[in-house]
Amino acid sequence: MSEADRLNADGRAARLSQAALQQTLRAQGESWYDLITNRCPHLYAEVPVFISAQQLQQMRAVIEAVERVVHAGKWIVEHPQGVGRAVPGALAPTATLSGEWGGRKHSAKGVFYGYDFHLNSEGVHLIEINTNAGGAFLNALLLDSQRDTGLPGEAVAESDLEKVFLDMFRNEWRQAAGEATLDCIAIVDEQPEQQYLYPEFLLAQRLFERAGIKVLIVDPAALQARDNGLYVGEQKIALIYNRLTDFSLQRYPALLHAWQEKGVLLTPSPAHYARYADKRNLARLTDAEGLRELGVSAADIAILQAGIPHTFVVQPDLENTLWSERRQLFFKPYSGYGSKGAYRGDKLTRRVFGEILQSDYVAQKLAAPGERSVIDGASLKYDLRCYVYDGKIQLLAARLYQGQTTNFRTPGGGFALVREVG
Repeated sequence: MSEADRLNADGRAARLSQAALQQTLRAQGESWYDLITNRCPHLYAEVPVFISAQQLQQMRAVIEAVERVVHAGKWIVEHPQGVGRAVPGALAPTATLSGEWGGRKHSAKGVFYGYDFHLNSEGVHLIEINTNAGGAFLNALLLDSQRDTGLPGEAVAESDLEKVFLDMFRNEWRQAAGEATLDCIAIVDEQPEQQYLYPEFLLAQRLFERAGIKVLIVDPAALQARDNGLYVGEQKIALIYNRLTDFSLQRYPALLHAWQEKGVLLTPSPAHYARYADKRNLARLTDAEGLRELGVSAADIAILQAGIPHTFVVQPDLENTLWSERRQLFFKPYSGYGSKGAYRGDKLTRRVFGEILQSDYVAQKLAAPGERSVIDGASLKYDLRCYVYDGKIQLLAARLYQGQTTNFRTPGGGFALVREVG
């Protein structure tokens, strides 16, 4: 048994310092502390998750292989507006990943990609990629609270995450505007004050404002398109930190038009989603023959085959095969998020299965999540999220949960520190 496995199996060892965590949370202000206490009672897990150096290296190898495939030039996807019923393959190139804006070439990289893994005795398994992964600011706060508590191992994170995050947004802006000043950011989500992670929006706002950048937290309905850009009232918006879950922006025509016309820098954008996070991309990444046709190296194909559970697009003519093999499969909608509409095959009824066949789904070979003992012989499942920018891991966090998927409703569960040992 590895040191990581031994620690994960011991619910009484290496528990967080709750006093240190509470002190750090209260330091953000009493109103913020009250908000997070009342709205998010199961936000932070009581124990860290431990991983080995080998597991970390395996995750890095999968991420790097994905990045090489996506950036090789032949990984061409349809325009984000077309994401829906089309079958993946040789699709029309999108013109929105790069172009001219304000007289300058730009290609925003997309902030806070989330590469989500399940770890088990068979290795590491990339179950999905998100391009608007939440939680990075909250996990940075958790990590900071435990720096001097003597936990085993090393945190898996870049040093000075506040600077790392700030530099990331400034780099996004630099891609678009050169040396022009980034003076105003809008954090955009539907009814932001009602969102579960609204406390994180406030953390981000304070970070940017300490750096002299004005920040508005707004619903997309507050955005107004004008000839010279996008506004909230009389305030012109330079950059939008996009937290919307309508990844194609079809419900927000003013925002979509402004982005298409380079009237605002949007990160992450529909183009990032189409290239990475549409679940059909997982089918392409596990299709060895298709990857060979794209010119992907044998070494990268081997990494992807070993590191991503086999995934394929659900089609009605596969009904008999899918039903007979359902217990080994997990079903996900193309454009799902937060586990909405996702089903373990062994939990499916015939009715729901019939609906899946007529909808836009992929089926993925089931990869069991890891487990972390919490106390008194009880264990919770966990997944690992690598927060990635420009192909590099900024921070690694876990989510502990009970049930089918991560949910932030499990006592003792929530975001967890990740420590590398051995």
